Amino acid sequence: MPESTITAKGQTTLPRDVRRALHLEPGDRLRYMVLDNGEVRISRSRPVSSLSGLLKDRVTRPVSLEEMDEAIAGGALDE
Repeated sequence: MPESTITAKGQTTLPRDVRRALHLEPGDRLRYMVLDNGEVRISRSRPVSSLSGLLKDRVTRPVSLEEMDEAIAGGALDE
């Protein structure tokens, strides 16, 4: 399990395995989520502009309300 040391200034270097897992590059920003049990989750921050076009190829036509209801009902049955 990767670990690092905190400096007197509160800084640390993320281990290479962590940087690779998060696909981090110099200048990237991190987000920290502190959970109730004391655990901390680290994720790479992405600007909203990076989401542009993310769903572009997902839907080729509008979906009717009936199709949405069928998909929801089918999903509920899978669990």
